[in-house]
Amino acid sequence: MNPASWPSLLVVDVDVDGTTRPDLVEVAALPIREGQPDKTTGGAWLTRPNRPVTFPAAKIHGLTNDVLRDKPTWEEVADEVHDFLGAAWIRAHNAHVDYRVLTAHLPKWEPAGVLDSLRLAKATFPNLPGYSLDALISRVQPDLSEAPAQRHRATFDAFATAQLLIAMAGHYDTRDQLVAAAVLPGLPGAPEPARDPTLW
Repeated sequence: MNPASWPSLLVVDVDVDGTTRPDLVEVAALPIREGQPDKTTGGAWLTRPNRPVTFPAAKIHGLTNDVLRDKPTWEEVADEVHDFLGAAWIRAHNAHVDYRVLTAHLPKWEPAGVLDSLRLAKATFPNLPGYSLDALISRVQPDLSEAPAQRHRATFDAFATAQLLIAMAGHYDTRDQLVAAAVLPGLPGAPEPARDPTLW
């Protein structure tokens, strides 16, 4: 299928502070328009968490307490992020994690559906030795020359995930087939289970 046929699709990635019940430190939301990631209309927010960023988390994404010291708090940007996400379909890698963190911070947010690129990759490329974002980038070899920031930052990972979605979508004839392969049961957009005609 052609991702251009999707009515509204945002590729989302988040970074957190590494604490229990984590605070957000970065949110990136990248629209796919006409079958391509559209950086000109993407959204990205850096926020200062309520607790210090842990060393292991900062080592991964590079967002240290010093970097975030003058950034707005989540409460200052939450309405803007909520309005930007709207009721679009979202797509993320290991999506239930991003969805859980976002809904904890945006309790009134209701996406139309949630596509998981990890689940989709396992259906599209069975028997790979691994399905991390790095493993899929190595397998698919998407063009990341225009990716912002660096690997493990939300903006870079959203761009990479968008390119992977576009590549994997070509393996499916219809949107329904892609949804069946990519949406985790229990998340918005999951296909309704077939009803047993023998039951009331």
